[in-house]
Amino acid sequence: MKRLFARLRRGFALLLLVSGVSTLSAAGQGVSGQVRTEAGAPVEFATLVLHRSADSAVVKTEFSDEKGGFRFEQVAAGRYLVSATQVGFARAWAGPLELTAGAASPLLTLTLRPSTATALKEVTITGQRPTFEREADRTVVNVEGSPLAAGNTALDVLRRSPGVTVDGSDNLALRGKQGLLVLIDGKRQPMTGTELADYLRALPAEQLKSIELITNPPAKYDAQGGAGVIAINLKKDQRLGTNGTLNLSYGRSQYNKYVSGLSLNHRQKNLNLFGSYNYADRSGIGKLTIHRDFYRVDDLGGAARQLIRTTDQENRSPSQSRSHTWKAGLDYTLSDRTTLGGSVNGLRNRNEQNARNETFVRDLESAHDQQYRSANNRWGSYDNVAANLNFRHTIPDSLGTHELTADADYARYLNNRDQRLETRFDGAEQVGEIITGDQHGRLSIQSVKVDYVRPLSKQLRLEAGAKTSLVTADNDVVFYTNGALDLNRSNRFRYDENINAGYFNLNYTLAKMTLQAGLRGEQTNAVGKQQMEQVGRNPGFSRHYLQLFPSAALKRTFSDKNETSLSLSRRIDRPSYGQLNPFRSIIDKTTSGAGNPDLRPQTSYNVELTHTYRQKYSLGLSYSLTSNPLIGVVQPETDSTVVATTRNLSRQHYYALTFTAPVEVAKWWNMYNNVVFYYSRFEGSLAGTNLDRGRSSFNLSSNHTFTFGKGWSAELNGSYQSQEVYGFILARPYGEVSAGVQKSLWNRKGNLKLSMADIFFTRPERAISSYDNYVERFYQRQDSQLATLAFTYRFGNDQLAPTKRRGGGAEEEKRRAGGQ
Repeated sequence: MKRLFARLRRGFALLLLVSGVSTLSAAGQGVSGQVRTEAGAPVEFATLVLHRSADSAVVKTEFSDEKGGFRFEQVAAGRYLVSATQVGFARAWAGPLELTAGAASPLLTLTLRPSTATALKEVTITGQRPTFEREADRTVVNVEGSPLAAGNTALDVLRRSPGVTVDGSDNLALRGKQGLLVLIDGKRQPMTGTELADYLRALPAEQLKSIELITNPPAKYDAQGGAGVIAINLKKDQRLGTNGTLNLSYGRSQYNKYVSGLSLNHRQKNLNLFGSYNYADRSGIGKLTIHRDFYRVDDLGGAARQLIRTTDQENRSPSQSRSHTWKAGLDYTLSDRTTLGGSVNGLRNRNEQNARNETFVRDLESAHDQQYRSANNRWGSYDNVAANLNFRHTIPDSLGTHELTADADYARYLNNRDQRLETRFDGAEQVGEIITGDQHGRLSIQSVKVDYVRPLSKQLRLEAGAKTSLVTADNDVVFYTNGALDLNRSNRFRYDENINAGYFNLNYTLAKMTLQAGLRGEQTNAVGKQQMEQVGRNPGFSRHYLQLFPSAALKRTFSDKNETSLSLSRRIDRPSYGQLNPFRSIIDKTTSGAGNPDLRPQTSYNVELTHTYRQKYSLGLSYSLTSNPLIGVVQPETDSTVVATTRNLSRQHYYALTFTAPVEVAKWWNMYNNVVFYYSRFEGSLAGTNLDRGRSSFNLSSNHTFTFGKGWSAELNGSYQSQEVYGFILARPYGEVSAGVQKSLWNRKGNLKLSMADIFFTRPERAISSYDNYVERFYQRQDSQLATLAFTYRFGNDQLAPTKRRGGGAEEEKRRAGGQ
């Protein structure tokens, strides 16, 4: 840790460097007050809700403390209502309040009167947040309580979120753009592509509280993520005493899927202990049909290209995954101003895949045909453990509350993969070739970060912080071909990375205008070394660079119905640790996957203009220019084999128009509609092919929520992705319709949910990958048509208590550790 704290000192030096630039940024007022009974006694743990005056929509939620006090921080100018509720009391209201810049923060007193409905029985609060909410800088998906979350995975819920798509290679995109920073409880996941998707498949949706989709984050966030941030927040029980939640589900497609879990929480005045455990046993299947054409190209361009070879493949990959996820931690309140916390979480996953492949090769020059039949059996184990210690201290003064937070994180990721590939040639029953592989990977992440918030005046607030991280990855793979050591495929790759970062952000409020601007600096030191030299590649690399990432935002309120905002930022996407790893993964005789140690980070400039009407409907226009974009490709290696890898292109232009429209059709029927029209254009050169092409596309999602009374509710979700271009790939349209219904039982302690995903089986994907000397057409599908029955039961005390949620500091590194 001495080495780590030395890096932290460098991070603070970098903070002093970037703090020399002055900027302005947006802040809001606070609304505070007291909740009391008619007799004047304070009411603790009351639920306070800040509503928009125009339509009573929920803006923020807080809880009163043991003295009945509460405060809503950073509230934008406008008209609001405040409501207070507590078991046994009728709801109390205050307002409407008119908040204007520079005015004194209002101090409210809400008096709760006993509810006449509780003379014979207790009152139960049955309100529920809408599934989708649009906030100033993000879209929030409230997963908890949604019928579509029942028995599903975190990846399933993301797939149905507004503007989010998951392609056939498991790459996440937001509004048609890849390159996302994924956080879980504030901690960055070190994975991309299939590695990240496998992790999210192992995370039951029952553990999720909400998902936040942030397209243009401020300087406080790590600069990683050119397409934005997906922040996944896990549940944390806020009830007093000892409480718990039990969940069970069974899903059926062509195969069975079981999920079970238990979460426990014990909360006292100054201490909160929490823990959870989930087990999932999921079987499934993936099918892939591929047709490939290989061409001979005249380098001088004098003749048309000539078709010389074709291949046809059928792949069938049944699999089974058994995962254990767990979490334990505590929060301890030392005083009214100081809180300490710590948590440990882990994932243990065992999976098995028994793939079968048939390949038919037609050689048009020699008129010689070949046939391969392969059995590719893989066994994998993943053991991930992460720990976090956090500290929070507040200092109130006349200008507002100062806040100091600190996080120390450690994470370890271990994985082992064994493989046996048997290939039979030309219809023979005897195995012609046996390739076995044994891969071991270890990744460790250490990070420390400090953040400070200080109000400089009633209108101006400063945020500043520093972070340092150390990452060490070690991967060793050994391949044998027919029992002999294969030196062309065996290798060992070591990678060390240190990132020192500092940032500051200033927030400033005027009468009907808010300003925000900040600057983040990140210094990167990366060293990679492979044990075996590969032809045409350097055995190692050493990279050291410093980059600055400015961000700014402006919001202008014209009336209580119209406001416009403008945001700008520069961001970076570093290659994941798996994308840099040069190891080969053999899929069949003609197909393999590999990392690319020559990858460079991609950087992007982003601008977004959004107009909001009645604080509900929004129309946004955005543009980004990305240099050295990282794209996944399947490119030819010879005139009969291909490799799936990641490459840098020259640049990408991206234009988007986003429209969001929540509509209350009836008191029992609400819908949330989101559509993104975008144009993406790529420029670059790869495999002898110059690329300069783009296409207009759109993504549409519509979510419908129905409340029928007597504990019955339902949800219907539809999404559609039009044809789009991604680098050398032209993807055909696809979509999905899903539905769910649930019934509350036993005074809302129990819930029984039935859901159906991909009802019309429209999620399979078709695409074409085109080069001058190679064209591939593929059709990919999974057992996505799935029915799930789920049961959830909550036990223990129902009285709520206020809680402060904390995330960790290793956000950036934990997304990039895929492929270890």
